[in-house]
Amino acid sequence: MTKYIFYILTIFTCLSAYGQEEKKYIRKGNQLYEEQKFDEAAESYNNALLKNSQSTKAEFNLGDALYKQKKYAEAAQQFQKVIEHSNDDELKASSYHNIGNSLLESQKYEESINAYKQALKLNPKDDETRYNLAYAKKKLQQQQQQQQNQDKNKDEQNKENQENKDNKENQDQKEQNKDNQENKDKQNQENQDKKEQENKDQQPQPSQLSKEDAQRMLDALNNQEKKVQAKVNKKKEKGQKVNIEKDW
Repeated sequence: MTKYIFYILTIFTCLSAYGQEEKKYIRKGNQLYEEQKFDEAAESYNNALLKNSQSTKAEFNLGDALYKQKKYAEAAQQFQKVIEHSNDDELKASSYHNIGNSLLESQKYEESINAYKQALKLNPKDDETRYNLAYAKKKLQQQQQQQQNQDKNKDEQNKENQENKDNKENQDQKEQNKDNQENKDKQNQENQDKKEQENKDQQPQPSQLSKEDAQRMLDALNNQEKKVQAKVNKKKEKGQKVNIEKDW
């Protein structure tokens, strides 16, 4: 929980008008804060700081008003100013406590733990700060466990993605090798077919005779055959026995 410290202001006649203006804005801011008009309260505290830039009362209450508006980073800055400007250990302890709360709301658990520890150094008996410290430690442990799980899941996902990538690359390589082999076989077949065609083209082709050439050859053969037959007949005539009649 956030510590709220509001100051009951007593106005003395000896205070300067400038000091009275500062207190007036603080009182007005406190009233607006009680009415839960936190933005208007913050404006009033800022007006008080215009009158006195080191007013720890205005700084502290402004930090509370900013915290209520969930402006945690700005609230922490205001409480830090209180610590720098104040010599009051109780006020400084409350400021560290509220810095811890602001960091806790921002999920900056490790930083909030340090702030609560500083508050307990100044006020060791503050059970509320001790409870918030234990709570912040628990949240830090949960955050670290969650981060470890996320890192583990991320590593597993990266591993799975890499395996999928490797499998895809292997599959692509196999398909590429298959395509290359098919192309190689196809090229070899084409080369073989080309070679066979070239060899076929180089073989002597039987001569093709026209009808006229064939007839002339046939006539020549017939003439030759006739000449041969004539020679055979002539030889037969020479060797034929002739009977001569004698005149007795």
